[in-house]
Amino acid sequence: MNRSFRKYLWLAIALMLTILAVILPTYLVSSLSIPSTLAGVQAAKWGNNVTISYIDKSFRFVSNGIPNHKREAEYIVPNAGMILPDPSTAQVVSDPTIAQNYDFTIPLQPVKSDKPTRTNLGAIGVMISGAAMFNPYEGDNQTVALRDNFTMKSANGQDVAFLDSCNGHPTPMGDYHYHGLPKCITRTVDAEGEASHIIGVAFDGFPIYGDRALDGSKITVDQLDACNGITSATPEFPQGIYHYVLPDIKDVNSSIGCFTGKVSIEMSDFIKQHRMPPRRDLKRSSSDTHPTTP
Repeated sequence: MNRSFRKYLWLAIALMLTILAVILPTYLVSSLSIPSTLAGVQAAKWGNNVTISYIDKSFRFVSNGIPNHKREAEYIVPNAGMILPDPSTAQVVSDPTIAQNYDFTIPLQPVKSDKPTRTNLGAIGVMISGAAMFNPYEGDNQTVALRDNFTMKSANGQDVAFLDSCNGHPTPMGDYHYHGLPKCITRTVDAEGEASHIIGVAFDGFPIYGDRALDGSKITVDQLDACNGITSATPEFPQGIYHYVLPDIKDVNSSIGCFTGKVSIEMSDFIKQHRMPPRRDLKRSSSDTHPTTP
């Protein structure tokens, strides 16, 4: 090996070491900046209708989708083909909730996307009750469900609400879900006026909480980002973690409107398969005057 070759070899090695010195710390900071959610998933008070198992850097959620809390005996459902029902285009029926076949694999090491992705219609996450979380909207993906709530009289004269006191209801096909803060869940895991505990996980892997900070103070919408997210300490993550918050309100921020993190290919496929029919295939009530959100 001549002197010239050794010189270039050492220069190449020095260059590689310099590149590694720059790239490696950045990679490590990036990969470790978001803690694993394993501690929260393990600490969560999953219902007895939920099975949680762990696969590599993910957890598997299996449930029949029927919430483990009390539901109403009757619900309002839209007439066939209606997307935004009102009292003239809906009917009161016995609770249509039926078992689902939920089997989701969700990351334990969520990764933030370069930009948020709007949440889809249908399930966007799982709750400790065994049921699914939906975004804030009804079937047009514009009308806020909680703001659009209404009641009708049952056959025996009782008031029946479109959304129950848990901010949830079943679809006409029997898929029970929430559009906002499910107080029937939070009151089983949170003490009055104290910190919120984990009540679910979104499909991008970030945890879902109620609206109380670690010190028990109320988290306001002004403290949240565009996706209802915040980085702060929680009982399960005292060092802090990015998580979604469900405020006790009835507007567009009542649920998660966009994913901050990346959603897996498998979950994206599920979302596509379970997306609501296109708007052109659905009908709006002729008397509909519901407000819309851009």
